[in-house]
Amino acid sequence: MKKYKVTLIPGDGIGPEVAYAAKDCVDATGVNIDWEEVVCGEAAIKDFGTPLPEAVLDSIRKNKVALKGPITTPVGSGFRSVNVGLRQALDLYACLRPAKYYEGAQTRYRDVDLVIVRENSEDLYAGIEFAEGAADTKAIITAINEKSVKKIRGDSGVSIKPISKFASKRIVRFAFEYALKNKRKKVTCVHKANIMKFTDGLFLSCAREVASEYAGKIEFNDAIVDNLSMQLVKAPHNFDVLVLPNLYGDIISDLCAGLIGGLGIAPGANIGEGMAIFEPVHGSAPKYAGLNKVNPTATILSGVLMLKYLGEEKTAERLENAVRDVIKEGKFVTYDFRLRKDEPSVGTREMAAAIIEKLK
Repeated sequence: MKKYKVTLIPGDGIGPEVAYAAKDCVDATGVNIDWEEVVCGEAAIKDFGTPLPEAVLDSIRKNKVALKGPITTPVGSGFRSVNVGLRQALDLYACLRPAKYYEGAQTRYRDVDLVIVRENSEDLYAGIEFAEGAADTKAIITAINEKSVKKIRGDSGVSIKPISKFASKRIVRFAFEYALKNKRKKVTCVHKANIMKFTDGLFLSCAREVASEYAGKIEFNDAIVDNLSMQLVKAPHNFDVLVLPNLYGDIISDLCAGLIGGLGIAPGANIGEGMAIFEPVHGSAPKYAGLNKVNPTATILSGVLMLKYLGEEKTAERLENAVRDVIKEGKFVTYDFRLRKDEPSVGTREMAAAIIEKLK
């Protein structure tokens, strides 16, 4: 039996609960994984003075694969996103976020089976920001105002939105290759090229160029992001694989999670060249930490994506089927699968145990 070495990052808040639940479910499939646990996020600051210790990056570089719980990102102040830091440090340029309906989930929709492919390295999430009032910011505003007809107010904070040919072609090619490998039929490029002609316009032109290489194999079209949002709510079955710049990808993936019943069942992966981190789309929800309450499905399904990435397709299918059956039966599911608060539900550990029982 093949043996794998995988980095385990429990994360913050509810992270350890859902990460260990996913680990237990993956182990229950019988796949041979040697887990290397590392500390990252708020828990790392006390011992290492940083939420992202170099040892975490070293572990992932060595093992090539990681399963990760959510990590807290402070709003407005504090350290920058560890999630973004991991993606940038390891060049995990492709964010893969499937949105698939499972019978038993609380949603108005029954025909959703989408895949969001989000570019991870550029756009407004690149982290190129300048604070209001700083000397560098004033110099940048002055320089831009000298070159641009449209002026920036002097009391502005500034974020830069880089979109390159290299990154755009790379992510679109990833989307098409994913579509081919997974027998998908269509790739839709999502943009706002009607307004941002030199950034989103470049992303769209690169998408069209790459799409021409797959003519006759995979259908291609494009959609303006605001119109796409409406169309997804009206008729999500019209879409298959969506490829988007960084910011739109983050927002649209949450919208698609809403279509299938919520972030609790939305898995994710961040993939680069020969390296990948698998994690749920949802955040760390610190108010629920330690309560054995939250839905572990998104992290368990991220484990499914990890098994597929490792080439364990049949094992991944077994685990996904076990998750599907538990959700469908509705006996051992967390509170968010219930229509009413007074309906009986189980905790994180109990739902994971029910999934493990299905694997026996």
